[in-house]
Amino acid sequence: MQVEGLSINLATIREQCGFAEAVDICLKHGITSIAPWRDQVAKAGLDEAVRIVKSNGIKLTGLCRGGFFPAANDADWQKNLDDNRRAIDEAAAFSADCLVLVVGGLPGSSKDIVAARQMVFDGIAAVLPHAQAAGVKLAIEPLHPMYAADRACVNTLGQALDMCEPLGEDVGVAIDVYHVWWDPDLANQIARAGRMNRIFAHHICDWLVPTGDMLLDRGMMGDGVIDLKGIRRMVEAAGFFGAQEVEIFSAENWWKRPADEVIATCVERFRSCCQA
Repeated sequence: MQVEGLSINLATIREQCGFAEAVDICLKHGITSIAPWRDQVAKAGLDEAVRIVKSNGIKLTGLCRGGFFPAANDADWQKNLDDNRRAIDEAAAFSADCLVLVVGGLPGSSKDIVAARQMVFDGIAAVLPHAQAAGVKLAIEPLHPMYAADRACVNTLGQALDMCEPLGEDVGVAIDVYHVWWDPDLANQIARAGRMNRIFAHHICDWLVPTGDMLLDRGMMGDGVIDLKGIRRMVEAAGFFGAQEVEIFSAENWWKRPADEVIATCVERFRSCCQA
């Protein structure tokens, strides 16, 4: 029986299986929406990955990832833009709902986060015409402030919306609960995103206490402190009813379990912990 409203980000079982096997396991559990990472697609081959997706009637709630715009020199800047244009083409090949942007942190030895954020804005603006021509929406994913230096200098939903607002309707946000649950202004900013019609994706997992590794110890929904149902109510009140996309990086727990068990648990926890 198909599980409505649930997508699996394939990072959740990336250590256990490749693209084709991951798709088969999702289908076995009634899941027909996924979000792969570009390296997973590359290993399978883009043409083969697209064939698998389309022949099985699968929907991509997103492709991960574009971004990492800031650069220490002109050559690296151009390289980053070119890579984002390739990512856009890959998202278009899948007819993905969006290309998720992890925007990048401080380039080289820079300590100028303001300049890094300007480079992010300029980078998105530079590749936006290519995305529009390809019919691909770009989703800025604000990351927790602990990643400001190396992964994403856009750290709150408010910052992301300030950045995407002047760029037009094809640039929006991916709301990942792991990164934004703590924000005291979250409710206001989700409502704002809804008024702007800029919510393109909703990612779920949980924040463990204690967390053993800030990157690779995300929790299964229900195992941590995030009010998943409460955030989903905010997201739906803002007008977004797209799938909730499970994205779990878990080097010492879920990546060590059989993929079938992980996906079965995702389905159970989605039903018990996540639906508004």
